[in-house]
Amino acid sequence: MIKAIFITGGGSGIGRAVAERFAREGWRVGLADVNASGLRETAALLPAGISDTYVMDVRDRAAWTANLDDFTAKSGGRLDVLFNNAGIGTGGPIAEMSFEDMDRVVAINLGGVLNGAKIGYPYLAKTPGSCLLNTASASAIYGSSGLVVYSATKFGVRALTEGLDGEWFGAGIKVRDLVPGFIDTPLLQGPIEGSNRNIRDAVQAAGLELTRAEDVAEAAWRAVHGDAVHTYVGKTAFRLKFAARWLPGQLRKQMRRGIVSE
Repeated sequence: MIKAIFITGGGSGIGRAVAERFAREGWRVGLADVNASGLRETAALLPAGISDTYVMDVRDRAAWTANLDDFTAKSGGRLDVLFNNAGIGTGGPIAEMSFEDMDRVVAINLGGVLNGAKIGYPYLAKTPGSCLLNTASASAIYGSSGLVVYSATKFGVRALTEGLDGEWFGAGIKVRDLVPGFIDTPLLQGPIEGSNRNIRDAVQAAGLELTRAEDVAEAAWRAVHGDAVHTYVGKTAFRLKFAARWLPGQLRKQMRRGIVSE
């Protein structure tokens, strides 16, 4: 029996690393992304004949249905894991963000995950022991000054994960999320409104660690096969988790300075 995983944001970063990790275990891999060249690069890293690629925007509900239909037809009807991973990072103070950028972050980072959950449900329900895996963020632990819109979407992903873990229990579907710190991926090249820096520059200037995408991929494997609803990845995520529980006043002062600021 060959298991199957469908990955959004599979053209780079975490999605690519997770594809490689699950492919090593012999899984069939569906790769979806808006970046066609990135998809080809990821597919080239996997063993021949085990991957299918789909140029897809997670906001496009018709594309979700068509591509999941196609992938599950090729996987023998199986969808063991749907990895809701696609996202964008646009930072900066909310007062300086354009409405266009705000709407785009919300539509992709949260709306895309909701689309994947709702549309993916019947495919997951047909596969015993299946799992919906979502990419949240350490920004879902405590609201991140300078990344408010992004942080809000990731809080939404965390809430969706917790809610569906209960809602889908009777259907035999596990729902999990990854809560990584700042990952060394192209996402950190996202611009900061009102600044000539990108998010990567600001994170490093703040003295925060970058976590390897490969470490997130290992965490994804553990999350799918474990019982924890939230899987934290990287020193920054664990520090924020600890501070949110035990040092909320200190964390509040830190956020007043801003994670992403000049």
